[in-house]
Amino acid sequence: MDQLITRLSKHRGLALLAAPAAGVALVAAACGSVGVTGPAYGGNGSPTGSASGRTTAGGNPYRAAPASTGAVSIKVAMSGLGSFLTDGHGRTLYLFTRDTGNMSSCTGGCASVWPAVTSSTAAQVGTGASASLLGTASNAGGQQITYNGHPLYYYVGDANPGDTNGERLNQFGGLWYEVSPSGVQVSQ
Repeated sequence: MDQLITRLSKHRGLALLAAPAAGVALVAAACGSVGVTGPAYGGNGSPTGSASGRTTAGGNPYRAAPASTGAVSIKVAMSGLGSFLTDGHGRTLYLFTRDTGNMSSCTGGCASVWPAVTSSTAAQVGTGASASLLGTASNAGGQQITYNGHPLYYYVGDANPGDTNGERLNQFGGLWYEVSPSGVQVSQ
């Protein structure tokens, strides 16, 4: 072993760096292209799959965050865990246990996976929700809708109305839960 080290140390050329550099390049290339469909990779940047992980042409299994246009309607739906809040399109709304009061703790990478529910106007109360629990809080993205003081979020892994794939996930330093009509976390 000592002879090998001595021999390698005498030949300090580019040849010694070639093999490790090639390995790093291969790993970087493999990791950089998995599930990417943006324009830089020949896609159009549009989502191409579902939360189940089924994708088309190697696309991202998650959908883009819902656009906030106009008023958001907050209503109640049912799942195996019980009643929970959705928006007017049936997209599940979540709370983040790391938030303090009505202040969001979800920024940067967190906000790309858990986009805030925002509205340019006051939120509308739908079936089963309580108007007295609705509110707003200012965040970097504008006015975030709150319910019982909890900032509300979507989960990009919910591809279809009624999906609850974000329930009880432990991400970005806290747990994520569906929100009950009384404004607390839904859990078993």
